[in-house]
Amino acid sequence: MALFYPKFDNVTHLLLILRKTYKGVHSNQIAFPGGKFELEDADLEETALRETNEEVGVPVERVSIVKTLSQVYIPPSNFIVQPFIGLYKEPLPFVVQETEVESLVEVSLSDFLNDANLFEQTLSTSYAKNVIVPAFKLNGYTVWGATAMMLSEVKELLKQVL
Repeated sequence: MALFYPKFDNVTHLLLILRKTYKGVHSNQIAFPGGKFELEDADLEETALRETNEEVGVPVERVSIVKTLSQVYIPPSNFIVQPFIGLYKEPLPFVVQETEVESLVEVSLSDFLNDANLFEQTLSTSYAKNVIVPAFKLNGYTVWGATAMMLSEVKELLKQVL
């Protein structure tokens, strides 16, 4: 869930999370709130809303889905991710799920849209060595991979309407 919301200063922010460190391919990475489809979910939109509620405490009924984004395949975990853009117009304090989320990364819209925060980085992953990947530098974190791909789509859509 690419979740946009106003902070106390009425500045629009985008919520990302830093995942906990664990034995897995997405350990200690910046991501959107979200997770795996469960049988009780009616569809992937419901999955995104449920997972956002579980991971950061956002009540499902307070999020307005405004856009379905392109699906992204993630080779290391063999998942297809269906992201959404959501608006959280009157946010309550976030409640972090401490077993999965290390911390919140609240990025101002102006920092997100600033092209100076885009760069390329050479990385080695579980499936490729020394690849050059596009990345974002947001709040001191390097955001790459599938999250960067989704952020690029969100950024392009916002530029079309701003």
